[in-house]
Amino acid sequence: MSGLRFPVGRLPDEALLSGLATGDQELAVVFVRRFQHRVFGVAMAVTGDRQLAEDVAQQTFERAWRHAQIYDSRRGSVTTWLTTIAHNLAIDAVRARRPEPVAPEDLDALLGTVTETPERWALADEASARLRAAVSRLPREQARALMMAGIYGMTAQQVADAERIPLGTAKTRIRAAMGKLRTTLSAPERGGHVQ
Repeated sequence: MSGLRFPVGRLPDEALLSGLATGDQELAVVFVRRFQHRVFGVAMAVTGDRQLAEDVAQQTFERAWRHAQIYDSRRGSVTTWLTTIAHNLAIDAVRARRPEPVAPEDLDALLGTVTETPERWALADEASARLRAAVSRLPREQARALMMAGIYGMTAQQVADAERIPLGTAKTRIRAAMGKLRTTLSAPERGGHVQ
């Protein structure tokens, strides 16, 4: 690819990803340099630990290299794809380090960070932004139940026990939150308010 008429650094993201997939070292270096700060930013925002964020960033680029050939531009930009990989790996890394889930009484502090974090700016992903906004507009008790079930993997019974509510109420809160998110995220962008 050294016979190109314009600098390699100006190639589109998709071309760099293709070069990564084929093992072109020059394009792989440019690919990593183009995205390293964004990937590290996502990892740092999620983990809060510089060393762990560096490990996650490295794993992200390794995974991108292994799976570059299955990237589908119809599902999002290279940036979105790569930052999603980083985000998911960072969450997995945090979960692996944490022997037990966050206490439900600490969820209110976490819910406040759902909408305004460095991760939001780093991801620049419209779908993620819409999801965070939709979760932030849910009634607090529904958002808490959804977070406990969806992020911390708690069963409805565990949510009920943690919140000191009947099992049916926990199930209703989770189901209502999911329904509102589904409605909001399937609505055209200009509409879609959770009520």
